[in-house]
Amino acid sequence: MQALGIDALFRGSNFLRLLGGLGVTLELSLISVIFSILLGIIFGVIMTFKNPVVKVLSRIYLEIVRIMPQMVLLFVVFFGTTRLFGWNLSAEAACVIVFTFWGTAEMGDLVRGAVTAIPKHQYESSYALGMSKAQTYYHIIVPQTLRRLIPLSINLVTRMIKTTSLVMMIGVVEVLKVSQQIIEANRMTSPNGAFGIYAVVFLLYFIACWPISLLAGHLEKKWSN
Repeated sequence: MQALGIDALFRGSNFLRLLGGLGVTLELSLISVIFSILLGIIFGVIMTFKNPVVKVLSRIYLEIVRIMPQMVLLFVVFFGTTRLFGWNLSAEAACVIVFTFWGTAEMGDLVRGAVTAIPKHQYESSYALGMSKAQTYYHIIVPQTLRRLIPLSINLVTRMIKTTSLVMMIGVVEVLKVSQQIIEANRMTSPNGAFGIYAVVFLLYFIACWPISLLAGHLEKKWSN
């Protein structure tokens, strides 16, 4: 263990600190995911509107999110807006804002794709059977949309968990920041600490994300039949 540098984790409360950092990562991810799903569903429905102004604004929003790296967005929100507007924005709040901004766009595009993928003849068939528009959506459109949407949205959750590793760049003490602190504090006694500790961090991320990926794969396989 000493050769791999993992021994540094078992000095004092280092391993508990690392788990605490993972807790911060998962907490930020969970809050961002909840806001992203709620706002993304609304945004996705809006994207299906035929209004040309809505289409242009939606496209601009999506392109900004897809082109600009999340790290740049973090710096703009945390460092730029605090100086520009003079407000006291915590690093954690900046993270939630940025990841919600990003996740809403991604979720909205998934919702739009799931809704527009429903063939038009299913609308026409339901109307021919005497169903109202509300009944058509409740009994036919929404169930099929959820089948397409849930596996994709679960994959988005895993991406958001992994991307939260960027928050260490603005001072949030999450799992990577804690691991960096442990490596620096033990660099003399555990020169190989970087390898061992980052390997443990990889394992923690894997444990957090693997069940979510399995769930997405299971649902996708189940509902594709």
